[in-house]
Amino acid sequence: MQVVLEVEGLAKTFHMHHLDQRLHAFTGIGFTLHAGEFLLLKGPNGVGKSTLLRTLYRSYLPRDGHIWYRTAEGRIDLARAADVDIALLRRREIGFVTQFLIARPRVAAEEIVAEPLRQAGYAHADALVEARRWLEAFGVKRDLWRAYPTTFSGGEQQKVNLARALILPQRLLLLDEPTASLDVNARAALVRRLAELKAQGVAMIGVFHHPGDVAGLVDRDIELKAEEIDGNVDI
Repeated sequence: MQVVLEVEGLAKTFHMHHLDQRLHAFTGIGFTLHAGEFLLLKGPNGVGKSTLLRTLYRSYLPRDGHIWYRTAEGRIDLARAADVDIALLRRREIGFVTQFLIARPRVAAEEIVAEPLRQAGYAHADALVEARRWLEAFGVKRDLWRAYPTTFSGGEQQKVNLARALILPQRLLLLDEPTASLDVNARAALVRRLAELKAQGVAMIGVFHHPGDVAGLVDRDIELKAEEIDGNVDI
């Protein structure tokens, strides 16, 4: 089975300048992830699960270690790659799903969901057809498809968020509490979509508010433990 990600000795520290203190989020993280494999991150709140996902996505720079990702063109260390390369990989190969939708004003839900397909070269009409299919799958009411998600409830925004994030399969998918605001039916739709992506060879790492939902998909888990820290910061 093809290796997608190799993490070696990964560490992350935050420097709280106003307190002149350092917060050690995690140290010595290492694992290998293969195509079609689902890795679950476990541990108590505040232990650094979301921080680890954001570090892998390169929203945060690690203090130490390597994140070797095998792109379609070759191996690259995400911990040290140029920002332009990271931006390209995010557009083409690496997806990140959170529980929050940052919706642009006056843009319809169906247009937001269709955008990844249009960027990938799909015709606008075909992208809209597929977007509507996934909005329906996640339980967004038909009369909301042309409405602006900025006016939606948190749960409805999250359904739009998931439809957009999962409409176009990636090689690596990072999931940060994607079920936190969802009803039971939407959670079931998410699990079905993740199962499809897993069968297509998408490698996934996730943190879940309801881990039982994805129990049948998980191949391995990593449990993060709290570091000794000075001060308290929510990570």
